[in-house]
Amino acid sequence: MLERLQYVKQRFDEVSDLIIQPDVIADQKRYVELNKEYKDLKALVDKREEYIMLTANLEEANEIISDGSDEEMVEMAKMQLEEAKERLPQLEEEIKFMLIPKDPEDAKNVMVEIRAGTGGDEASIFAGDLYRMYTKYCESKGWRTSLVDMNEGTSGGFKEIVFEVAGEDVYGTLKFEAGVHRVQRVPQTETQGRVHTSAATVMVLPEAEEFDVQIDMNDVRIDLFCSSGPGGQSVNTTKSAVRLTHVPTGLVAQCQDQKSQHKNKDKALQVLRSRLYEMELAKKQEEDAQKRSSQVSSGDRSAKIRTYNYPQGRVTDHRIGLTLYDLDGIINGNIQKIIDELQLVANTEKLKESEVF
Repeated sequence: MLERLQYVKQRFDEVSDLIIQPDVIADQKRYVELNKEYKDLKALVDKREEYIMLTANLEEANEIISDGSDEEMVEMAKMQLEEAKERLPQLEEEIKFMLIPKDPEDAKNVMVEIRAGTGGDEASIFAGDLYRMYTKYCESKGWRTSLVDMNEGTSGGFKEIVFEVAGEDVYGTLKFEAGVHRVQRVPQTETQGRVHTSAATVMVLPEAEEFDVQIDMNDVRIDLFCSSGPGGQSVNTTKSAVRLTHVPTGLVAQCQDQKSQHKNKDKALQVLRSRLYEMELAKKQEEDAQKRSSQVSSGDRSAKIRTYNYPQGRVTDHRIGLTLYDLDGIINGNIQKIIDELQLVANTEKLKESEVF
């Protein structure tokens, strides 16, 4: 393991030198990439230092115990030996997971799209519940969320809502939320007290930068229209909302949240770019999935991934067979336990495939 970590230390030293070079600082894209690599490598280098210190403590403790001339020193060495023996296996596991090659997409911000599925008004209400769940979770992580577009349901919630999430490693955290979410509960409109099953689809798109996707604006049809919903007279009476249609693919993106037509166009273009980027990414994920059978996937939009059962107060993630009886907490944004379990399964699969060890 130390040999592998030595390569990490050498690369860390290289990157440390590169990020202070004027030509690198002038190249914004490369500078951002190197800064991210520096941060990832720094975490590994710190673990390396701890590993070296612990193995040195282990050797020193064994020498003192073998010598046995000073009883007090021997007792201290035994304690030091126990501590090192207890920590080393944990540290080795942590380092193994950290050495798994990272998906470069994981650091990206995302566009989240939630759409009501089967279930009519109840599906729209559930889409609203999911939106609230994710915004509360993002708030707990210190991430910024901003609304891009929404189409409200007739009895509350949303037929469709699109919002942006910006922060650290957002896509890597949220990507496994993509898929069909089901809710089982008695709808507000149900008079007989029967439990209904409704659904909403969640899409998590890594936010594409201009250098990720080049869009020829000659291929884009621009439609302007009046915004609907809250926002005051100026929003509802001027053509500030923008709809972009990418003619070659038929993809559509729109934004009506901003009062300025120019800002709405920029945001809609951002969504369009992310959707085009996600199309290419989905193809790649499908190719990867054919090479290996992954228990946790972020590529299949039609997969029913999770059920929220209100009568039983439980949430079940079908991909990993995880059931938690904390529906109230989860629907209020406490989804970290589910995300941790999904990431652990995904990382364990990667570790099995990895030829690092």
